[in-house]
Amino acid sequence: MSASGEVLVGLAILVGLLGVIVPILPGVLLILAAILIWAIMTGGASAWVVFAVCATLLVISGIIKYTWPGRKLREAGVPNRSLVLGAVLGIIGFFVVPVIGLFLGFVLGVYVSELQRLREQQPAWQSTVHALKGVGLSMLVELFGALLAAGVWLIAAIAL
Repeated sequence: MSASGEVLVGLAILVGLLGVIVPILPGVLLILAAILIWAIMTGGASAWVVFAVCATLLVISGIIKYTWPGRKLREAGVPNRSLVLGAVLGIIGFFVVPVIGLFLGFVLGVYVSELQRLREQQPAWQSTVHALKGVGLSMLVELFGALLAAGVWLIAAIAL
C-alpha cells in the first residue's frame, strides 16, 4: 500500500477512535473496516495476521464491554428497564440537544425510571450514578480494545 493510502487508513482509524469516545460514529466498525482495507491492499500473510489480531482484540473488547459493566450494574441493583429507558431518552435527547443531549437524556431516563421504581430520590440518584459508571467503564473497555488494535496496526504499518 502506498504511503498516502496508509495515511488515509490511519486517519480512518483516528476517526474511529473518536467515534468510540463520542458515540456519533461507528467507531469500532470504522477501525475494523480501515484495517481490513489495509490488509486487502497490502496483501500477504503478515497483513492478514495483523487483521486477525486486530479483529480479535476488537471482538474481545466488545464482549467485555457488554458483560463486565452489565454484571456490575446487576450487582448494584440497576434493572435493564432503567438502562433501556435511559438509552431511548438519550437517543431522543441527541436530536433535541445535539451531542450533549445524548448524555442528558440518558441520565434523565435512568433517573426517572429509578425514581418511579424506588420512590425515593437518593436511592434513585445512586442507581443513576451506578449506571453512569457502568457506561463509562463500557466506553473505557471499548477504547482500550480500539487503542490496542490501532497500535498493532501502526506497528505493522511501520514494519511492513
